[in-house]
Amino acid sequence: MGEQRKLYIKEYNYGSGLLVAVCDQELVGKRYEEGGLILQITERFYKGEEATEREAVRSLKRATIANLVGKRAIKCALDNHFIEEVNVIFVAGIPHAQMVKI
Repeated sequence: MGEQRKLYIKEYNYGSGLLVAVCDQELVGKRYEEGGLILQITERFYKGEEATEREAVRSLKRATIANLVGKRAIKCALDNHFIEEVNVIFVAGIPHAQMVKI
């Protein structure tokens, strides 16, 4: 039995770079606020292809910038050393992080 597709991945090419948005599927279309921070998880930006963790890793390896939202997306990025835990913020309990390769 294969991995379930529980993430969305959307890729954006810009110049010589690649921005990758990875999000837990159930968060798309929702908005969270806490302490002046707003996390707007729009379909337009985040809803791309349904993906497994393995497919997310493949995209993140090619990414120059990434936006990650949700427990599964963040765990995938942490487990594969794309981000560090110290760089994860929480807005109303929802984890969010950004990655930039320099």
